[in-house]
Amino acid sequence: MDLAQRIDALEQIRAIEQLKYRYWRACDAKDPAAFRDCFVRSGARIDYGPLGAFDDVEPMVAIFTRIALHTVDGRHQILDMHHGMHPEITLTGEYTATGRWTLRFRQINLVEQTETLSTGEYDDEYRIEDGLWRMSTCHYTPTWSVTRPLPTGTVITEGAFADPAR
Repeated sequence: MDLAQRIDALEQIRAIEQLKYRYWRACDAKDPAAFRDCFVRSGARIDYGPLGAFDDVEPMVAIFTRIALHTVDGRHQILDMHHGMHPEITLTGEYTATGRWTLRFRQINLVEQTETLSTGEYDDEYRIEDGLWRMSTCHYTPTWSVTRPLPTGTVITEGAFADPAR
């Protein structure tokens, strides 16, 4: 592989990393449109374990919207924090790639008054569509999780979520 090919490969891998970071940022920002945009137009295979497995992204967008945007008295009831790390990206063709990531996840559930900490592994497939990398397969396997009640007197301060138009 010559230098130009090596640089192109590194740029492609970086674009895939940025895609996955956009995906997690969309989850945390409660942005269904940005979440949807991370996947291919049709036929995305998604398996999120307890949340379900789907042969297209639209059912998952509906679940994401229902959970992430649920409010009571104008306050979101589910607050998430996704931190992805340890990417292993392999270019498998000119327009295809695979990836593996470790997720550190934290969720505050104000309905159930709990905090959940968990970790797991994503196994993804990517392909270029309309000139951009998008996920065509997203499979999450939980490793471990702990859920505990929020202590009495816990104060949750919710900042403004990012404006999707930015």
